[in-house]
This record gives sequence, structure tokens and C-alpha cells, in this order.
Amino acid sequence: MRDRLQQDNGASHTDPPNSLLPMMPDAHQTHRHRHITRSLLFAAGGLFLTAAALAVVKPSAPPEPVFQARQTLDLPPMGALDEHDAAPYVASTRIRRGDTVSDLLNRLGVHEDGLLAFLTHDKNARSIYKLYPGRTVQAALNDAGDMVWLRYAHTPGSSVKSGVQSAWLEISPDKQGDFTAQERTTAAVQETRVAEGEISSSLFGAADDAGLPDAVTLQMVDILGSRIDFLKDLRKGDRFRVVYDTYMHDGEEVGSGQIRALEFINKGKTYSAVWFKNGQGQASYYDFSGASLKGAFLRTAIKFTRISSRFGMRMHPVHKHWAGHKGVDYAAASGTPIHATADGTVAFIGKQNGYGNVIILKNFGPYSTLYAHQSRFAKGIKKGDHIQQGQLIGYVGQTGWATGPHLHYEFRINNRPVDPLAVDLPVARPLEAADKKSFQTLVARYQPQMQMLAKLQDSRIQVASR
Repeated sequence: MRDRLQQDNGASHTDPPNSLLPMMPDAHQTHRHRHITRSLLFAAGGLFLTAAALAVVKPSAPPEPVFQARQTLDLPPMGALDEHDAAPYVASTRIRRGDTVSDLLNRLGVHEDGLLAFLTHDKNARSIYKLYPGRTVQAALNDAGDMVWLRYAHTPGSSVKSGVQSAWLEISPDKQGDFTAQERTTAAVQETRVAEGEISSSLFGAADDAGLPDAVTLQMVDILGSRIDFLKDLRKGDRFRVVYDTYMHDGEEVGSGQIRALEFINKGKTYSAVWFKNGQGQASYYDFSGASLKGAFLRTAIKFTRISSRFGMRMHPVHKHWAGHKGVDYAAASGTPIHATADGTVAFIGKQNGYGNVIILKNFGPYSTLYAHQSRFAKGIKKGDHIQQGQLIGYVGQTGWATGPHLHYEFRINNRPVDPLAVDLPVARPLEAADKKSFQTLVARYQPQMQMLAKLQDSRIQVASR
């Protein structure tokens, strides 16, 4: 028994030489050890008699010795770490109305000698003096309180072809005791978000409560404007559920993007929309069943205009004889934007007899459209380009046979001009058979998100009604 207790305390002399052994006890420790051993023997005897009175059990195997390995690590002395290894402290402040550059530096705790003079005179730092309330200024300071960099996010988000980019001015100390100023840009990070809301007073009030940017709310109105009259049809209790893109930089939202999917319940009826790009690279909104949400053709190619000459027979203003007028003329000031009335491909762009500067679009099926007398074309358009409905294609002028600035617009079926104000225009362009499978796959991706948002709405309403 005594040998077992000694083994449990790590004092066995049968351990191999390379075992991790505790320090050998001194005489005082040995005397104390014997006293503890006698106490344990007396207690163990009492426990044995008690256990024998209850039952006879097989004694358990002796516990295995427990060893503990320790390793000492040498730490570097205080202050030995390179100050460049430590992350700087970043302070941030928002510009208030009436702020000066000096006010901002004081709030950030930046007190660099010569910095204010540098910002005043260096031509590369001029944007620091265009202080827009609400924009952010940041400063990074090291442990000694010295400035590592100063950043002014003067343009948090601006639209570019690839999406949204952020631009800022960055000031840094150089090795000669002065400073450098550089304008920097980076692409904002695109994220997908979901939101849901219920109208109690107005659409914009519900959208604000849901955290939707105004630009996304306006997109909802534009997308479903052919199905819902947002001025007259909205009712208390109408709901919306939306999946949309947003752009982030340094943890802040700097721009909103495309609505990807949408459901709007108006007077108990559900309207849906999804953004879909077909095999020809043309994109538009369709409901979840595949019906287009926009008419295949717009009635007019320019806004805020009047009709100066209709389709049919008329006295030609230049040749002074009766002739058939193959289109509709829209009077407008020179330079008025002209927009495509339908999706199509540029079949012709250039000068053509009395039409002057003209664009002819081959639309789908038997349809084509012509836009004449333009002063100039939209930049970059060339033959073969795909044009989307509503896209800018040129500007009103009076080139060719024209006595004043106007747009001559023709609507053709199988290359034969017809009256665009009288013909029954196609309601919507249907999906091509080759696109239906990919469209259904896209809808299936968004439907679970809509179902989740619907459950959130139901749960919130139930909680509010208790």
C-alpha cells in the first residue's frame, strides 16, 4: 500500500532515466509525507470496513501516474518590439457643417508639425478643402501618437462601368520629415441584401423602416409601374419583399445597385419580378412565370414633346407636293435626347438621303424602327451593337430634309412602315425557348429567399398583434 502511494506521488525509482520526474523531496517533506501516509492508512481502513459491511466488490486497478511537462518561454524585454509591428490606432470623425481642416485634425488628435501648412499649399492635397458634411475623415496614429496616415473619403461611391468605386485622399509622412498626398481609388465590394416591409402610411415610410435606400425604392416603382399604380393603388397593409445589390467600403454602404428579385402584395394580389439576362446578353425584368414586365415597344422615343406631323398623306415641307409621310414627326429642341423604343440591334447608323443622320434598329421578329434627322449620335454606338429599350441613341437635330429640329420616327413590320400611333403594339416580348430553362433555374434560386422573408413578416405581425 505504501509503495502504491509513493508511486502515485511520482516517487517510484523504477521510472526510466528519461522520464519527466518531479524534484526529490527534502527531509521536511519526507516527514510530512509519512504523516500524511499514516492518516491515509487510518482513513482507508475505516472506509474498507464500511464497504465490507455493504458488499464485496472487486478493487479497481491502481491509477496511472500523472506527469506534467512544462516549458519556459523567453519573452523579449519591454519595448523591444518594433513599433512598426504594432497595428496603428485609427480615429474617425464625420464632417460637420462649418468644420475647418484644423477642426478635423484636432478632433482626430493629429498634431503633426507642418501638416496644416502642407495641406494648404500642396496641389495634390486640394480635395481636403472640399469638405462635404457627413463625409468621413480618418487618421491612424502609432503608440507614440505620431500620424501614420490621414484619409479623407471625399467620394465614398461613384458609378463606373464595373460597378461602384470609392475615392479618397491619403496623406502620409515621408522619410525627409515632410508629407506626401495621393488620390486613391478602389472598387467597392458588392453585397446582396434582402429586405421586407409593410405599408402603414406611405411606400417611402415603409422602405425607410426596412432600411431600403431611396434609389432601390424608386426601382420598385419603375419595375412594377406597368402593373401597379403607386399613386392610387397602394393600401395600408400592402407588403414588399426585395433582394437587391449594395456596395460597401470600409464597412459603410456607398451605393445601391440592381434589384435582383421582388415581390409586392397589393390589395391581396402578389406581383413578382426577377432580373434576367437572356442568351443574347439582353437583360430585363420578368415575373416569376416568365412574362415580361415592360411593353415590347414604347410609344415615343423622346420625352416632353409634341407631334408636328402624323403618319399619312401630307404636303411635303421641302418639295411642296403631296406625298405619303411614312412616320411620325416629334418637334423638340435641338439636342433633346432620343431613346430606343425597344430592344434591338443596330442595322444602320450614318447619313442616308433625306433622313440625314439616322439609326435603324432591327428589333425582334418582323419589327424594326427608324430614328432620323439626328444632330449627332450617342457616343460609342456602331453597327451590330445590342441596344436596350430606353437606351440613349442620339439627339434631336434637323439634318437631311428638315425645316426645323425634330425627330422623324418610323415603325416597320416586315420593312413596311405602319402608323406607330394606331398599330397594336406587342404587349411584351416572350422568352425564347432556349432561355426558359435558365430562367426557371434563376427563379428557383430566389423563391426560398422570398419564402423566408414572408415568414419573417408573418412572425413580426403576430408579435405586434399580441
